[in-house]
Amino acid sequence: MRPFHPTYIFEVLPQLFPYIGVTIAVTFGTVLGGGLIGLLLAAAKIKRGRIAKVLVNTYVYLTRCIPSIVMLFIVYYGLPELLMVFGIDINNIHKAFFVITTFSILFAANMSEVFRSAYEAVNKGQREAAVSIGMTEFQAFRRILLPQCTIYAIPNFANALVNLIKEGSLAYTIGLIDIMGKGQLIIGLNMGSYSLETYLALFILYWILILLIEKSLKFLEKRLLQGRKILNTAG
Repeated sequence: MRPFHPTYIFEVLPQLFPYIGVTIAVTFGTVLGGGLIGLLLAAAKIKRGRIAKVLVNTYVYLTRCIPSIVMLFIVYYGLPELLMVFGIDINNIHKAFFVITTFSILFAANMSEVFRSAYEAVNKGQREAAVSIGMTEFQAFRRILLPQCTIYAIPNFANALVNLIKEGSLAYTIGLIDIMGKGQLIIGLNMGSYSLETYLALFILYWILILLIEKSLKFLEKRLLQGRKILNTAG
């Protein structure tokens, strides 16, 4: 059995660095797409329409029951077949499209609950008070409700984002070359040698990436809380 070479970790890291951008781009695209869908789902649920509520709950339940890798394969192999029926050929489209589509569907389910719980955590009497002094509904939401909703949403959003980055490593299974995909290529080129060292290098990169995200969101939450305290004191 080949001995462990810790120095190889530092040889692999520079080869992985250029692909961090791919991982971040896919994550950003998913947050954008999944966040928008999640916002629409949350709005439908908050309005308490019976049919809309049933549809949203069904969507959330189904997406939470399907493993991410299964959903990825369904989208990757099934979506081109479905669109081909309508004469649309997406077989040559970049694999990132399928990854972002898949994880947007899954991420939206989590974000719908994040948005809903954050909105319902804010005292609605504040909106009524804002409207009573002449603000429009939009102004009341933007200036009064939204900052507070953001504070309540950040912890759950951070957890969802961390899970997204970890699950996003499955993108290599359909051939997308992000940091995980590049790691798999390196292992393949070495005929399986230095696998442990390569995975440890990947561990370091994912750990740093997630740590930076958590610290950034924690800093944002702290700043928003400070601003809220100042406003409460001034009031």
